[in-house]
Amino acid sequence: MEGTPQEGPRTVDEVFNDFKGRRAGLIKALTLDVDKFYQQCDPEKENLCLYGLPNETWEVNLPVEEVPPEQPEPALGINFARDGMKEEDWLSLVAVHSDSWLLSVAFYFGARFGFGKNDRKRLFQMINELPTVFEVVSGTANQVKEQPSSGPNNSSKSKNTGRMPSKQTESQSRASKSPATRDEDESGEEEEEENDEQGGALCGACGDNHGPDEFWICCDICEQWFHGKCVKITPAKAEHIKQYKCPACSNKKARI
Repeated sequence: MEGTPQEGPRTVDEVFNDFKGRRAGLIKALTLDVDKFYQQCDPEKENLCLYGLPNETWEVNLPVEEVPPEQPEPALGINFARDGMKEEDWLSLVAVHSDSWLLSVAFYFGARFGFGKNDRKRLFQMINELPTVFEVVSGTANQVKEQPSSGPNNSSKSKNTGRMPSKQTESQSRASKSPATRDEDESGEEEEEENDEQGGALCGACGDNHGPDEFWICCDICEQWFHGKCVKITPAKAEHIKQYKCPACSNKKARI
């Protein structure tokens, strides 16, 4: 199976990059690719597992036949619970088990490659800086975060009202639809201090927080912010969107 560890020494950075790649794949399965993931988890099939792969992709597959396995295995039989739970609860359950699996794989590598106390501590601290898969999937990762500040050329959108600032027309603001403070002139310093302390908002798709000049778009349903590249929305495309629905909200509507 893909993702089998390579022979030879592994560093903390390499294990962390492996963790990030697998995590990104799992988040993709449970958010952007949720409809495809849902269909592949057919309860009529045998025990299935969700694997996150180091190259930021994912796959639903049968568990490995090798006993004991080469490395820790994900939760078994996730497909059996699909139709017996609300979709949101089922995805949250898969996310929690995915978090557990990611940690077990990372620290399996740590044990296998002889990490000492300091290396294990550093690895955990690096992992702990990222929101969990569950936090990204459930949206709780953004609840304690402020909206990311925009660059000087970006516009702002009020998260409370869903409206654009009165200084710009709706079409002009929609084109750059990136998160910002309500009034940068009046509260710029105050918001900057809050963002420094809290680290800014997180993308609802990848869970990362990149530079302020990056294009963002906000879902008008769940009010989560996303990197445009993560949801395949460009500034030009955003100009023509009256109400943006993220992939998760669009898929929920389709199945109701």
